[in-house]
Amino acid sequence: MSDGHAHEHEHEHQGHHGHTQDHHHDHDHHGHAHTHTPAPLRHRLTHLLKPHSHETADKLDSALESSARGMRALWVSLAVLGVTALAQAVVVIASGSVALLGDTVHNTADALTAVPLGIAFVLGRRAATRRFTYGYGRAEDLAGIVIVLTIAASAAFAAWTAFDRLLDPRPVEQIPAVAVAALVGFAGNEWVARYRIRVGRAIGSAALVADGLHARTDGFTSLAVLLSAGGAALGWQLADPIVGLAITAAITLVLRDAAREVFRRVMDAVDPALVDRAERALREVEGVREVGELRLRWIGHRLRAEVAVVVDGEVTVRQAHAIAVDAEHALLHAVPRLTAALVHADPAPVPGEADPHLALAHHATA
Repeated sequence: MSDGHAHEHEHEHQGHHGHTQDHHHDHDHHGHAHTHTPAPLRHRLTHLLKPHSHETADKLDSALESSARGMRALWVSLAVLGVTALAQAVVVIASGSVALLGDTVHNTADALTAVPLGIAFVLGRRAATRRFTYGYGRAEDLAGIVIVLTIAASAAFAAWTAFDRLLDPRPVEQIPAVAVAALVGFAGNEWVARYRIRVGRAIGSAALVADGLHARTDGFTSLAVLLSAGGAALGWQLADPIVGLAITAAITLVLRDAAREVFRRVMDAVDPALVDRAERALREVEGVREVGELRLRWIGHRLRAEVAVVVDGEVTVRQAHAIAVDAEHALLHAVPRLTAALVHADPAPVPGEADPHLALAHHATA
């Protein structure tokens, strides 16, 4: 804002700002300069109905594209884990292995976590409303909580199965088939884990990363089945429950990491390096004397920023507005996955002049 004006730009992609005193930018983050020429009326109407970028390849908006990548990762991993669980189920029927049954249940549950994430990605594409003014990106955080709870349930199930087998050891049939099924389960889960974590980090989705960590816990469970099969082959029936308890401990560690990441996202935590990067970019903007309050928050896998910059108190409203636009522009290019920024311009203090924000002080403590 400048002199009481909000600088928000209603803008789903780069270019064609068409500024008024109130702007709100929802930008596709690309590494080329933005133009400020007025857009034709037909183009603006078309843009409102179908946001797009100005790349020569006419790509989708980056936010929509990242959601599409997330959906693709979910469907691919669902197919891989579905085939893995089906192959293991066949061996469970032939061998009667309770350990392998538990692993199959884990893989099935992991595959089904694609459902809440898929719903979250679909909701995240919906436009903001007068009730949900920030949109539906937070659905990803809710999905992340569901996934963490699923990991916790998997850990509890693994512990219960291990204790049950410790108290009541049972022989395992078709040991070679069980070993092969365990390897298949580990390979499928590890591939899915790497894929989900890679895509989740690429698009900034904490929920998808947590889901990848969940797949990795099921891979550990598969290794437990392999080790227990080896122990059973040597005639040591207690191998299965003992290894199962060890793997439960490993799952608990993964649960801790996933819960921490989702908790930080729910609590609006960001990497401090991003804050440092944003501050450096703002200080390089011509006309910005100092950077005041700077806030970044995740909404789904997209970042929003709110910042106050100090400018010369003698500049005009239009000049302050231009500085605020340049500051927002710099942020959009400097901070990955930032799609919106609200920039408020404060006049530089003058000796003897009262702070114009004093009238708001009692609201901050109310």
